[in-house]
Amino acid sequence: MAKTKQFKTESQKLLHLMTHSIYTQKEIFLRELISNASDAIDKRHYLSLTDSSIPTDTYEIWLTPNAKDRTLVVADNGIGFTEKELIENLGTIAQSGSKSFLEKIEQKDVDIIGQFGVGFYSAFMVSDKVIVETKSPYSNTGYRWSSKGESSYTIEEIEREEIGTTIILQLRDDDEENEEDFTKFTSEYTLKSLVKKYSDYVRYPINMMIEKKEKEKSTQVKETLNQMTPIWKRSKQDIKPEDMNQFYKHQFNDFEDPLKVIHTNVEGMLTYTALLFIPKKPAFDFYSEHYEKGLQLYTKGVFIQDKNKELIPDYFKFVKGLVDSADLSLNISREMLQHDRQLKKIASHLEKKIKSELENMMLHDRDQYIEFYEAYKTTLKYGIYDQYGLNKEKLQDLIMFQTNKSDDYISFKDYIERKPEEQKAIYYATGKTKQSILSLPQMDIMKENGYEVLLFTEDIDEFMIQVLQNYQDVPFKSVQQGESDLIDDTKKEDLKEKEKENKDILKAIKKALKEKVKDVKLSARLKESAVCLVSGEGLSLEMEKILKQMPNQTDLKADRILEINPDHDLFKALQKIYEVDAKKIDGYASILYHQALLIEGLPIEDPTEFSNNLVKLMIESSKS
Repeated sequence: MAKTKQFKTESQKLLHLMTHSIYTQKEIFLRELISNASDAIDKRHYLSLTDSSIPTDTYEIWLTPNAKDRTLVVADNGIGFTEKELIENLGTIAQSGSKSFLEKIEQKDVDIIGQFGVGFYSAFMVSDKVIVETKSPYSNTGYRWSSKGESSYTIEEIEREEIGTTIILQLRDDDEENEEDFTKFTSEYTLKSLVKKYSDYVRYPINMMIEKKEKEKSTQVKETLNQMTPIWKRSKQDIKPEDMNQFYKHQFNDFEDPLKVIHTNVEGMLTYTALLFIPKKPAFDFYSEHYEKGLQLYTKGVFIQDKNKELIPDYFKFVKGLVDSADLSLNISREMLQHDRQLKKIASHLEKKIKSELENMMLHDRDQYIEFYEAYKTTLKYGIYDQYGLNKEKLQDLIMFQTNKSDDYISFKDYIERKPEEQKAIYYATGKTKQSILSLPQMDIMKENGYEVLLFTEDIDEFMIQVLQNYQDVPFKSVQQGESDLIDDTKKEDLKEKEKENKDILKAIKKALKEKVKDVKLSARLKESAVCLVSGEGLSLEMEKILKQMPNQTDLKADRILEINPDHDLFKALQKIYEVDAKKIDGYASILYHQALLIEGLPIEDPTEFSNNLVKLMIESSKS
């Protein structure tokens, strides 16, 4: 005879909360019921090893949908329930049988998923009524527990031979408010998809009878829906590269094999398995604000979260993959992580592992590293600049540049090792392309001295280098900024003498250009070119270009210094013109300045003035 029992008042409130608030997605109920079934089989298997009265079996979990009756059945041949256990575990919400089982056996290597005792009640999100039919090896009879998820439940004895539990869900009517059709949970396609998404790696087979049509006949065929053993739990030597590539493409929706696979298994105070991939190419939205970084998270093979952002830093956001750990503290719905030190430790381990693998790739497989670097260099550089250089020590050895001497990429370390001992700085130059940089007048002296110059062609390079400032205590120095440090004392004295001799013409040019330049000097760095524009020690000309592209930054301007080659024929011509008619120097000064702007890739400030001065010069030349 059925006995009706009341849920405790606090349990009624919790049940209402369970079915309306705790879970954000109703489909989660299937994951919870399958996880509970897996736990029940774990318990039976463990107890059968120490208790001969408990028979072993071929352990399985079964799903049986019935669209006509609007039911879904989840069955297992696990440990089952006694009447007392039904009252304790299903009659009192949040009384976790799995947790008490672990406390009893004090065995940490038994993988039990459920720890809260609330997952079963997620069934009421999709069901008007839930019936549990069960039998324990410690009971002579079976029992039926049933409830509509309101204030009470009933328990009655039933005839049942098989040990295990069968849960029958009477699916609710459609939810019109949320436009949800609960009959979808009787669809073979939906159930297969949910098992694949959440429970693909539950260790026991999840079976379902599938209708197969051959010619005009339909037959029911048993199909196992889950893989059971995840690829990351298999021994590394047993995994073929093509298996790993296929897993990556299927799991992360890529058409190409990954560039790099990182498979790591950590045991001890912190236990987890990680399977990480570096795609060959960035995702189409990788550099947009819509891109979401993060790793998939599993606990004992059960899918918990798709993109956990805490597991991967922004500068390694190109990494895809997953982490499986039994050491994480989940919240009551198992949909989110509680504040967890273990998660931070795993993230720290992964960061070091990724960096180590990249450094090893750079050292032993430079071609593969260059392929990686050309795809993701901007992200690494931004990682150095971000947070005022907080992570620059971690990332600086992963950065590479082409130089004026070679098309091959070199690292900062490579540069230091091959520079002359007397060279006191790491030189760099900035421009849109390699060719435009090599054509800069400021490169003249570098070519003459045979010095290697790093070529910066990305906007982020200027920001990054301002944060780095030096590498192994050797400062970075732009060949386009500040005073040149590549002339000896004799040349310095010679230049000073020439500036004294030509102070009037230099003063006249500066006066003609007014506020356009901070100073006009004779150049120590020019050899073949007539003129160049450099900036002072503050804001660089390249940084000015970048910042002016940003909103509300139009007033930013670098200090401009016009440098003239004292040994060039053009300067000698200027000297003669100044001696004959000093007033003409204004037009020539304007032409020199605009010429320097063009060389530097900066816009001409007054095209009309520049054009008129050129026309005037051409007319005067034709008369002479």
